[in-house]
Amino acid sequence: MGRPGLVGTMARTAVIAGTATATSNAVNRRQVARAQERAEAEAYREQQYAAPPAAAPAPAPVAPAPAAAAGDDLVAKIAQLGELHQQGILSDEEFAAAKQKLLG
Repeated sequence: MGRPGLVGTMARTAVIAGTATATSNAVNRRQVARAQERAEAEAYREQQYAAPPAAAPAPAPVAPAPAAAAGDDLVAKIAQLGELHQQGILSDEEFAAAKQKLLG
C-alpha cells in the first residue's frame, strides 16, 4: 500500500513532463525575445551611425592670389583640402587627386 500503482506513477510522470515542457518553452520564448531585442537595438545603432553626416556648407570660392603670395596660397588650398578630407566630404582618392593637381 505504500507505493503508488501503475496509473499513479504514469500520472506523476505526465505532470513532471508537462511542467518541464512548459518551463522549457517559456525559457526558449524569453531567449528568442531577448535575441530579437538585441538585433533590433544593433540595427538601430547601425542605422544611426550609417546616416550621412549633416550637409556641410559649400567651401567659399578661393579668389586668385597675387604672384607674391602663390606659395602661401598653395599651402592654404592644401589645408582647405585637408579639412574637407577630415570632414568626410572628400574621399582618400579625391583628396590625393586634388592635391596632386595643385602640386603638379
